[in-house]
Amino acid sequence: MMFLLRSVFWLSIAFMVIQPGMDMRETASALSGQALARGSQLVAGQIEAIECDSLTCLGGKAVVSAALQPAPPTGPPMHVLPVLDSVPLPRPRPDRAS
Repeated sequence: MMFLLRSVFWLSIAFMVIQPGMDMRETASALSGQALARGSQLVAGQIEAIECDSLTCLGGKAVVSAALQPAPPTGPPMHVLPVLDSVPLPRPRPDRAS
């Protein structure tokens, strides 16, 4: 009986988290984009806090800050990729098989 209660509990939690009709690809890409932006902001803040006396240190800070800048958005791809079906359709039966 306890096994059934635990199963119902965890399945209902999973159902609430993964809602029907929710696009997981868009959610994952949005979350990863936010995580990358926050991480680069944190690293940039830590680098800005470093006090430099020499030209080498200033050059290193400039290189790292240039590397942390976000890339400009790209245009559409040259060749549009065909949309693949997630489930392949079954092949039709030949006339002699019926």
